[in-house]
Amino acid sequence: MQNLTEEIKEIVVEIMEVEPDEIKMDTHFINDLGADSLKALEVMATLEKKYKIQIPEELLKRMVNLKSVIEVVEEVMAKVK
Repeated sequence: MQNLTEEIKEIVVEIMEVEPDEIKMDTHFINDLGADSLKALEVMATLEKKYKIQIPEELLKRMVNLKSVIEVVEEVMAKVK
C-alpha cells in the first residue's frame, strides 16, 4: 500500500495535469504550476472522497503546496479518529 504522501502526490499530479517530477513538497500550486481556485477545489473534493473526510473550507487557503496539503489531510484525519 502506498503511503499518504505518495497517494496525495498522485492526486495532485493528475488534477494539476503535470508530470510527477514537477511536484516537489514546496512547489507552489498557483505561482509555480499556474493552478486556479477550481483546481484547488477539485483537489480538496478528491481528497475528501478518497479519505472519507470533510476538509473545512477555511483550510483550503492553506493548501498551497504538497507539504501543506498533506498537513491539512493529516490534521483532519486525526480529528476524525
